[in-house]
Amino acid sequence: MIDRDGYRPNVGIILCNKRNEVFWAKRVREYAWQFPQGGIQEGESPAQAMYRELDEEVGLEPHHVKIIGRTSGWLRYDVPRQFVRRETRAIYKGQKQIWFLLRLVGSDSDVSLRKAQVPEFDAWRWHSFFVPLGSVVEFKRDVYRKALMELAPHLKLRPPNTYQ
Repeated sequence: MIDRDGYRPNVGIILCNKRNEVFWAKRVREYAWQFPQGGIQEGESPAQAMYRELDEEVGLEPHHVKIIGRTSGWLRYDVPRQFVRRETRAIYKGQKQIWFLLRLVGSDSDVSLRKAQVPEFDAWRWHSFFVPLGSVVEFKRDVYRKALMELAPHLKLRPPNTYQ
């Protein structure tokens, strides 16, 4: 499902613990760290997609988390052409995302990266809220910065002066 501007609807998930540290996950067989995210399927609301992706990628169910906030609108990023499948290059530009800020109300032991048939992550850790953007794949950095900046006030957090 790609919109008329070439963007696939998607959700991003910033999961935090009671110390306001964020869930940082490593992609399988790569040294790439990111927040959980995934596409919105036909007929799904952003919240429904978020709960489905949270279960598929992290193994958490709705009773394990509390929604603290979400971005007010879509945040977009373009995917470099070399990462786009040839058959979709004419219509696909990238992702548009609604980002959710969640609080884990369960425990760390509720996390299960092996719940899905094909896991996306093989490791995870808690990280300070303002993750170093240099560790995020370059074409997603601006969206990460915007999401973290918009959602930080829900936790009464202020970004470092140099956060870019």
